[in-house]
Amino acid sequence: MAARKTKKKENGGTKQRSQRATSNVFSMFDQSQIAEFKEAFTLIDANRDGFICGEDLQDIYSSLGRDLKETQSVEMLAEGAGPINFQVFLGMFGDKISGKLW
Repeated sequence: MAARKTKKKENGGTKQRSQRATSNVFSMFDQSQIAEFKEAFTLIDANRDGFICGEDLQDIYSSLGRDLKETQSVEMLAEGAGPINFQVFLGMFGDKISGKLW
């Protein structure tokens, strides 16, 4: 049994956390909240590829009359620890609301 536990730790453990976080992300919010987050995600995802990228952030900031420096968009995207699709986006807000930081 000890070998099995050691083997799980050798696999990194972070993959299991990621899978658990994304599979549980929709239970963090009620349906109306999810719909609002989906609407916000769709507004931000200007190129409609299903992911938020630096260009999308630049576009949304421009539409709001705000200037976004490239370093700021890089920092924002780094909070996602990978490509930001809707599930990741929702999870990021869930973590922020619950007080967890990336």
